Amino acid sequence: MKVKVKLFALLEDYLPVGARNNEVEMEVVAGTTAAAIVKRLNLPAELCHLVLLNGNYLEPGERGSRPLAADDVLAIWPPIAGG
Repeated sequence: MKVKVKLFALLEDYLPVGARNNEVEMEVVAGTTAAAIVKRLNLPAELCHLVLLNGNYLEPGERGSRPLAADDVLAIWPPIAGG
C-alpha cells in the first residue's frame, strides 16, 4: 500500500532521492507504523518532535503501535525554536 510522508525543516535532508516539495510517496506493507517509517528513513527519533497522521497529532506512545492505512499522510517536524 502507499502512504505519503512529509518531512519539514532539517528533516527534509532525510528524504530519499526522487522526493519533491518535501514529500515522498512510499510503498509499505500492511501493519507499518509511523515509528517504522522513522526507522526506515534513518530519522533521529529525538528530532521527530511533532508527528501528524492525516492532520491529527500522534502521541509518542501511538507511533509504534498504530498501523498506517493506504493513502495516509504522515507529516513530521523537528523541535522548532524561535524568538
